[in-house]
Amino acid sequence: MPIGRTGGLFDDDCEAAPGPTSKVMIAHVDGGSRGNPGPSGYGAYITDGEGKRVAELGEFLGVQTNNFAEYSGLIAALEYAVEHGYGTVKVVSDSELLVKQMKGQYKVRSEALLAIYGEAKALIRKLDRFEIRHVLRHLNKDADRLANDAMDRGMGRASVAKADAYAKPPEEREAVMELRGFVNGGVVEFTGEKFPDGVFVVVRRAR
Repeated sequence: MPIGRTGGLFDDDCEAAPGPTSKVMIAHVDGGSRGNPGPSGYGAYITDGEGKRVAELGEFLGVQTNNFAEYSGLIAALEYAVEHGYGTVKVVSDSELLVKQMKGQYKVRSEALLAIYGEAKALIRKLDRFEIRHVLRHLNKDADRLANDAMDRGMGRASVAKADAYAKPPEEREAVMELRGFVNGGVVEFTGEKFPDGVFVVVRRAR
């Protein structure tokens, strides 16, 4: 659940000096990947300084890593803050890696994260004050829900599109692409033409 009126949760580790009339925003952020890398998404639950909900953000990211999805949730929250004039941003995350990297306690060693880490730092420099805290997952339920909703929506697109296609008259239906393959070590390997990256498929065992 979100933490409103956070009290002692945020006491230090600010990135910039506080402004005298800075609007306060609290963001619970999360991201996930089903497969790591795999279908991924982020969620950001935004409240004001009194804990009143002001926005719920979430987006499907395609095939990404869990850490990239976590950073994407942070980026979404920071962009929202900048766009809506919030000068003080307090972030809550259940990703210890993200929190410690943003605090400078861990170095960013993954080349895949360097660009998005730099983007987060650039957005933070536009704020009056930035703070971030790590919490256990059960204290980040709303952001987790939004991230999973985003993944569910993204992974359901193929089946929804197929259902819509078969709801049309036969002459208006689009052709359904079929590929053959085999299972090797629990992984389906397609033969011949390949699907492009990021496409989700439903596999049914041939009888």
